[in-house]
This record gives sequence, C-alpha cells and structure tokens, in this order.
Amino acid sequence: MEVALRGRPGGVLGAQDQAEELRQLSESAGFTTAGQMFVRRDRPDPALYLGRGKVDELRERVLASGCAVLVVGVPLSPVQQRNLERELGVAVLDRTALILDIFAQRAQSREGKLQVELARLQHLSTRLVRGWTHLERQRGGIGLRAGPGEKQIELDRRMIGQRVKQLRERLRTLDAQRRTQRKARRRREAFCVSLVGYTNAGKSTLFNALTRSSALCADQLFATLDTTSRRCFVAPDVPVVLSDTVGFIRDLPHALIDAFKATLDEAAQADLLVHVVDASAASRETQMAAVDEVLQEIGASEVPRCVVFNKIDLVERGASVERAACGRIETVWLSARSGNGLELLRGAIAQRAQEQTADPTASQQVALERRPSLEPAERPLSSAPCDSARPLPGDAGIPPFSDPHPTCR
Repeated sequence: MEVALRGRPGGVLGAQDQAEELRQLSESAGFTTAGQMFVRRDRPDPALYLGRGKVDELRERVLASGCAVLVVGVPLSPVQQRNLERELGVAVLDRTALILDIFAQRAQSREGKLQVELARLQHLSTRLVRGWTHLERQRGGIGLRAGPGEKQIELDRRMIGQRVKQLRERLRTLDAQRRTQRKARRRREAFCVSLVGYTNAGKSTLFNALTRSSALCADQLFATLDTTSRRCFVAPDVPVVLSDTVGFIRDLPHALIDAFKATLDEAAQADLLVHVVDASAASRETQMAAVDEVLQEIGASEVPRCVVFNKIDLVERGASVERAACGRIETVWLSARSGNGLELLRGAIAQRAQEQTADPTASQQVALERRPSLEPAERPLSSAPCDSARPLPGDAGIPPFSDPHPTCR
C-alpha cells in the first residue's frame, strides 16, 4: 500500500508524478503495489502525520488488501512512524527508509556498501525510541548499592556511535585514494567530465554509448550507485575521462548526501558536468530543479555545465544543439539508445576541452575557487602572476593568441 501526500505545490499533475515516482521506488525495492491513496493536508499532524479519519480509512484498506508494508511518500518523524505502526498493525516505511533500502540492495563495491551502511546507521540512530527497562543491569531501590543500570537503548546508541566512527575512518581512507586517482588524471592533463542527472534519465546508457563500455543499464531507479570512470574519445589529441555518478532524486535524504560525499565529490571536482535530462518526462523542469539543488549542496554549482536532453526518440524530435550568443554549445538533444546525436555531444565536450587548453590560467583559477580544501602539497607555491605570457626567444613574428569567444568567460 502506498500513500502519496498531495499538497498545494504542483497541483494534480504534480501529485500524479509523485505517486508514479513512489510506485517506481517501491517496485525498485522489491515490493508489489496493492493500492494507492492520496491525502491532502495543509499541515501534518504531529502524532500521525495524517488525520484520525484518514488513519481509520487507511486501516480498513490495509486489512482488506492484506498488505504487510505501508509506504509513505514523505519523511516521517520517529514518533509518527511508531504511532502509525501501532494504529495500522503493519510495518511503515517513509521515503527516506525506502531509498536507503534500495541503496542497500544495489551497492556492489566496498565503498558503496560502507557509504550505505553509514547512512542507514545515521537514520537508525534517530529511530531508537524504546528503552527496554527489563534489560537493565541493576535495579534501584532502598538498600541497594546502585541505581538503575544501562538500558538497551543506551547500549544501542553507543554501539551505533562506535560503528559510525569506524565507517567514517574507512571512508576517509577511500577518499584519499580517490584524491590520488584524481591527481594522476590531472598530471596527465585529462579533461574530466561527470554525468549527473535525475535517476533513470539514461546516464548509464549514455556512458556506455560514449565509452563503448558495458556498465549496468536498467529501466529502474538507482540502477547505478558506484562511480565508474573510463576514457572517452571526443576528438584527436583531446584526452577525456568520463565518469558515471549516482542519480539524484527529489528530496534526497541528507544522510545519503553526507555518506556519499566522497562519491559525489567526483562531480564537484570535474571540469565539466553533463546534466542528463529525460526529455520525455512530464516533470522534467522539476527534476532539473532537484538536480540543481543537490549540486548546490555538494558544492558543484559553479562547475561549467552542458545540458543533454536524452530520449528524443520518445518525443519524436531530431538531434540538435542550442548555442549561446558566443557560439558555445549549451544544450544537446540526442538519443543515447539509438546513438542519434552522440557526435554533437562529442563536439560540445571537445569544444569545452579546447577552451580550457587555450586558457589554462582561467581554468586553474576556477579550479582553485571550487577546491577550498586542498592539501598543503596541492596549494600553489606562490600567488605571483605566472610569466608564461612573456614572449620567449624565437617567438618574434608570432601573433598573440586571441580568444574567438571572449564573452563566454
């Protein structure tokens, strides 16, 4: 049973999109949908989130359908989740717990499993609402040596805290390894491109088409969790490394963003973000806004971006590009499955890479501005201007380089 809460923003169409997304999330987690219920409220009830009448109606529908799990399309507080489970007699999953469950099923690499476990423990630590007094080590009273002993909830909190500390230490080690890999790519002067976008927008399909790889592709939410990087050919003498990152979603849990910081940092450290959008989605503007919100949260809002509208074969539109006033390609319409328009995207990436090569000082300045936490060994030795602009012996008669698109900076 699914409950999609329909509020004022977005209207009926927005509620239908949210309900469809919730259904896809439930099926991705392995559930079978028994029914849906729309609830409209001006403000949530502090105890149940829903009103008493809706809870009674929901109880009747749950008993009639025989379902064992109730999925609610919004984050619930620990008290609201506990009270709903008591009232309905079935397990209740909110949106955060559902997404965490999907991530736990899809994580394959060691880093991904550690990140998911960290996020789940952080979420579980707020759900320890019961104190099992029957498990106290000692009982207080007149004439006894000590007061009440440690409760089970206190033991759980301490064990979770210790495990979280261990996971953070291991993730710091893996993050250091990622930084080392990025340094190696920088030394090879490779142009780093990261695919970002809403989940199930076709990022992995586009990644395979550009790199001729065989990464997992599936028509489901969060099919890819682990970041994959491959060399990508866009033009001769233009080395490019393309990375496929985890998909974003509306109201992405903050625990996941915090746990996947090292993975999402791959996008923040890229030279170019290719924002993949599902052109056939009715709510693509809302999805693009959700992606922009996550990029802002991870510190990648200032990274140069190129928007790619994928799945044009579903909207019966031809491959094309949209350029800025300076001539730079800003938007590409293509189909990753059929390959129609891939060369246009290769040209857009090559254009950005050549612009960075033509003006390396500007790109380094932008890189330093969005990398405030550089290690001491990575910081520039001097802030004095570089002498690379001075003419060298033998350069007489060679005209200075002129930027053909000066307004793009």
